[in-house]
Amino acid sequence: MLSRRYCRLIIAALCASPAALQAQSVGDFHLAHGTLAFDAKATLGAFTGVTNTVTGMLTGAGELSGVRGWVEAPSKSLNTNNEHRDRDMAGSLEIEKYSSIRFDLDSVTPGTVSGDSVAVVLRGRFTLHGQTRAASVPGFVWITPSSARFRGSLPVNVKDYGVGGLTKMLGILKMNEMIVVRMDVNFGER
Repeated sequence: MLSRRYCRLIIAALCASPAALQAQSVGDFHLAHGTLAFDAKATLGAFTGVTNTVTGMLTGAGELSGVRGWVEAPSKSLNTNNEHRDRDMAGSLEIEKYSSIRFDLDSVTPGTVSGDSVAVVLRGRFTLHGQTRAASVPGFVWITPSSARFRGSLPVNVKDYGVGGLTKMLGILKMNEMIVVRMDVNFGER
């Protein structure tokens, strides 16, 4: 049996026009749960680092384009399932000095509507290793009256953020400076 809330969401998604989804009002939400991850390549193969220790907030607006907010994760919470690699990563990120990874949302550019999601580009500032750079993160949003979800990814050259220590054992082991940062964040009412 479908819950009432689920039925309302299905009906709203079916009845909403593309323009209505793009112009939909978004409330003020706190991060309910999320994942910040990165995909990287190294001499010994590709690997992924993940954290579910993510905080954040959205400041709502009358239209999707007006939403602002931020998400943040402690640098030390990233885990690659390899203790040695995690220690090397902690050293390269200098986690004692630069304790967080953060994205500050300055604007949203809505795009094509597909079913119940809207393609968007989030524009803002990405902070890694204590350095902040302008960033555009393409992805998708799903919005209901009580929640908002974003999934997207951002290519990052870690050297642009001053991250060093990508070479170990006199150059035998190397990590590619290009990574892909992925965000999957779910915001809801308190």
